[in-house]
Amino acid sequence: MSTPSGPIAAVTERLRSALPHSQVLTDPAQLASYDCDGLLVHRVRPAVVVLADDAEQVRAAVQACAALDVPFVARGSGTGLSGGALPHADGVLIVMSGFRDIKEISAADHRAVVDPGVINLSVTQASSPEGYYFAPDPSSQQICSIGGNVAENSGGAHCLKYGFTSNHVLAAEVVMPDGSAVRLGQRAPDAPGYDLLGAFVGSEGTLGVTTEVTVKLLRSAESVQTFLAGFESTDAAGAATSAIIAAGIVPAAIEMMDALAIEAAEAAVACNYPGGAGAVLVVELDGPTVEVEAESLAAQQMCRDAGAFEIRLAADAEERAAIWRGRKSAFAAVGRISPDYIVQDGVIPRTKLSEVLHRMGVLAAERGVRVANVFHAGDGNLHPLVLFDGGVPGQEQKAEEVSGAILDLCLDHGGSITGEHGVGFDKAKHMPKMFTEIDLDTMQRVRCAFDPKGVSNPGKIYPTPRLCGEVPRKRRADEPNPFEGKAEIF
Repeated sequence: MSTPSGPIAAVTERLRSALPHSQVLTDPAQLASYDCDGLLVHRVRPAVVVLADDAEQVRAAVQACAALDVPFVARGSGTGLSGGALPHADGVLIVMSGFRDIKEISAADHRAVVDPGVINLSVTQASSPEGYYFAPDPSSQQICSIGGNVAENSGGAHCLKYGFTSNHVLAAEVVMPDGSAVRLGQRAPDAPGYDLLGAFVGSEGTLGVTTEVTVKLLRSAESVQTFLAGFESTDAAGAATSAIIAAGIVPAAIEMMDALAIEAAEAAVACNYPGGAGAVLVVELDGPTVEVEAESLAAQQMCRDAGAFEIRLAADAEERAAIWRGRKSAFAAVGRISPDYIVQDGVIPRTKLSEVLHRMGVLAAERGVRVANVFHAGDGNLHPLVLFDGGVPGQEQKAEEVSGAILDLCLDHGGSITGEHGVGFDKAKHMPKMFTEIDLDTMQRVRCAFDPKGVSNPGKIYPTPRLCGEVPRKRRADEPNPFEGKAEIF
C-alpha cells in the first residue's frame, strides 16, 4: 500500500479516523479502478478514494477536505461522457454508488425520495406497480445513478416531450463544499425565493454533493405506440423528423441511427433493423389512446412521404422493447466495430440536420476516421461517435480534432456544445467559443458563492477558473456593455 504525504497524508488520516478503514482506499491497484468515467480518453488516478455509504460519511469526507483545502470530486456510477467525474490527482474521490435506498414512493403525491446512488431505472421499476414512472431515461439508465443525473442534468430519449432531469427534481439535500448540509427546494413545486435548486441541478459537481433527491413521478400513459422506419439516407430520415414536428405532433421520442451505428448494433444485439437502411427512426408516441392512434398514423404517413421503405409498428411491449434494443445499446455496441471511440454531444436546429451530418462526413473523410451517428433527432441533440484505433499513431489526435470540429459545426449552425452530457473536463476548452469572458466570469461568481475555496470538482466546466475573491476583469472602453440599460455590475 502506498504512503501518502503532505496534505494528502493529513486528509487520509482524518478520513480514516472518521470512516471505517476499508472505505478509505489508497492502494494504487484499487485507485486504478476509478481513474476515469465513461469517457475513456481522459484518465487521472485519484490520491484517495472514499466509498461513502450515507450522507454523514459524505459530510465527514467533505469536511476533512475543506479543512485542509484538498480538492474532492463526487462520483456516481461513472457513466458520464464528458470527464465530469474525472478525479483530481492530488485530491479525494467520493464514490456515491454505495447508498441506494429508495426511501419513499408516494403515488398520491407523485413523488419519490431516493438516495443519490439509486439506479435511474430502479425508480421506474419501484413506482410502476402504482402506475407511475420516472421520465428521464438516459441510454445508460440501467446503470447510471440519480445523483449523477442531477449533476449532469441528464436527458434521454424521452426528453423531447418530457424534458431533462431539472424538470423532474423537486428538492435535494446537499453537502456544501464547506461540509455543511442544506436542503434546496421542497416537496411541493415552485418554492419561493431564488431558484438555488435550478442552479444546482446541472452544475456538474462544482457546487456541492447531492445526498438525497426528491423526484417527480409521472402517471403511466394510457397508450404507447412505437414504430421503426427504415430510410435510404439520413437526409430522408431528417426530413421525416422535421415534418412530424412541424405538423404539431410531439412524440415522446424520435431517435435516429445511421448505417454505421446500425451495423454496430446488429453486431452487438442482433436488433434486426431493416436491411440496407442508411438510417432508421425510432418514433414513440404516448398519451390517450385515441390521440396516440391518430398521431401514430399521421407520423407513419409522413415517414412514407419522406421516403421510408419499411415501417414496423410494435404490437406489444415485447416488440417495443425489441425496437428499442438497438438504440439503447448503440454506444456500447460501437466497440464491436472499433477498438476506441469518442462520444460527442452537441445540439443543432432540427432543420440543419442534413447539412451538419453531411459536413461531419466530409470532416471525417478528410482526417481518415469514421463517425457513427445515433442521436435524439426530435430536438437536434447529436451524439456522433468518432471511431479510431489508439494503437495506430496519430489516430487518436485525428479523432479529437474531428470531435472538436463537430462542436464548431454545431455552434456555426446556431447550436450548443452540449445537450445532455455536460461540459466536464472534455469540453471546458470550448466554452469561450460559446460565451464571452463576462458570461464566464458571471457563471464563476455563482460557483464562488457556493465554493469560495474552489475545492469542489475543480478543473471542470471553465477553461480558466477565476480565483474566488479576485477582482473581475474590467470591461474595456471599446467593449460593448451587455448590461446596457440595466444595473452596471462592474
